Amino acid sequence: MSMQPKGSGEIPVDTVRVARAAFPKGSLAIRVRDELGSLFDDEEFAGLFPSRGRHAWSPGRLALVLVLQFVEGLTDRQAADAVRARIDFKYALGLRLDDPGFDFSILSEFRDRLVQADAGRWVLDGILAAAREKGLLIGRGKARTDSTHVLSAARELCWLEMVAETLRAALNALAAAVPDWLSEVAEPDWFRHYATRAEDSRFPKAPAKRDEIGQRIGSDGMRLLESVTSSGAPAALRTVPEVEVLRQMWVQHFHLVEGEVRRRNPKDRPPGAIRLVTPYDIEARGSVKRDTFWDGFKVHLTETCEPDVPNLITNVVTTVSTIPDVAMTSAIHAGLAARNCLPAEHWVDAGYPTAAHIVAAQDDHGVELHGPVGPDTTPQAQVRSKGHGQDAFIIDWHNRSVTCPGGITTDKWQEALSHRGTPVVRVKFSTSDCRPCPHLRDCVSSPTAERRQLTFRHHEEHDAIGHARSLQQTDRWKERYKIRAGVEGTISQGVQRCGLRRSRYRGLAKTSLQHQLTGAAINLARIDAHLTGAPRARTRTSHFAALRPADHTIDGAK
Repeated sequence: MSMQPKGSGEIPVDTVRVARAAFPKGSLAIRVRDELGSLFDDEEFAGLFPSRGRHAWSPGRLALVLVLQFVEGLTDRQAADAVRARIDFKYALGLRLDDPGFDFSILSEFRDRLVQADAGRWVLDGILAAAREKGLLIGRGKARTDSTHVLSAARELCWLEMVAETLRAALNALAAAVPDWLSEVAEPDWFRHYATRAEDSRFPKAPAKRDEIGQRIGSDGMRLLESVTSSGAPAALRTVPEVEVLRQMWVQHFHLVEGEVRRRNPKDRPPGAIRLVTPYDIEARGSVKRDTFWDGFKVHLTETCEPDVPNLITNVVTTVSTIPDVAMTSAIHAGLAARNCLPAEHWVDAGYPTAAHIVAAQDDHGVELHGPVGPDTTPQAQVRSKGHGQDAFIIDWHNRSVTCPGGITTDKWQEALSHRGTPVVRVKFSTSDCRPCPHLRDCVSSPTAERRQLTFRHHEEHDAIGHARSLQQTDRWKERYKIRAGVEGTISQGVQRCGLRRSRYRGLAKTSLQHQLTGAAINLARIDAHLTGAPRARTRTSHFAALRPADHTIDGAK
């Protein structure tokens, strides 16, 4: 399928006339077209199509259809019908009244092209570029970021269902690829146990019986893997994706003990970052955050937060669920820099900032990173009324020496790495100086220790974390930090309007495309709300909660 770039061009006169008559007050699609123009040109997507073949439907228009589809929560079939039948969609796309549209399967094929080229961000970039041109996106202001969990499209499985479905998927794949070979290898009982879905079976409740079934499934899977890897088996069988998933799942759950298949102890299984949770979405991972357990992914949303323009999502990053927020801070700043959307102030929650990130954000991007940083965790700092924390010591960075609260100075300064691999400085005081000191017990936590040792970050990071800790204790900073809470409303809007927390597709790449389209859809909805003067929603408060006296807490304590 080839492409002949045309763009959406001017809106046909008849389409304009009918749309104005049908929508005298306008609609989202009409207002967005009037304010932002056609948004996407075919040339932007030219690299997704070959130079020869049957002409494709306009990719620039398809990109806009995908966004409008997410704005209104439409299925592919409903979106294709809207292009064919709705006058406001024809207006936004610049189509004639008699344009027949396209078959709904075209949307799925176009999404696949976007996924293969990692081009989902182009859609979000196109809307941001149009908003910037119209003065709706202001750079170097304030921005905020937060993440939320995303459930995999594949349903959650118990471990018996997981291994049974993995084996069934491998058998089905081999039955399609090499039916004659599998007929010779398959055991007669396999047809009874694995011909139908595991969810159609009723597993016993007794633990002993369940272990017995797990043992049987493990042995059957091991038997199949041995047959696939035997010298007489076709070499191509080892490259069947479902067979490789079976191998990984069996390594994860089973091992051989004296020649017999046994289930692994939970402590003997691979780490969560590489552990499969379903055979039908091999990139999904299991994770936990406080009281939330889920199998799937995680999405990070960054938005502007200015008073006189709409709050627009400027960066969307989707990861597997096991990657912590702290590992994404630098990647988020790099993404914002690539879009020319870096803020002057970036407000995040406690999961994102570290001393290194605060320094790097300022040095590399000129961004002030604000977010709660962890307290000093040394035992002495926990007893502020008596113990001497690190802030009680005077550090002479130039001379590489440290003076304690008792006036003793040491130059036993060593560059080292922490247990996390980050550069630190370790300083030791002499036993002869510390032992007679009357403040020794205030300096050391162990009752047998006879000298103080300090571990702290390098100069810039040490100063940055100290400044952040002192700043976040002030009332002014706490008041300013309230701005970050607004991103929770964005996540809520994404969940309720676009199904943000449930992946529509399998795999990280397609889930990432879904989130890019979600960000683009929310931006269009917010631009439309700005154009119509719709007020921003306030935090909901129940009628009863509103009666609570100002000097009472939620639990009623004064």
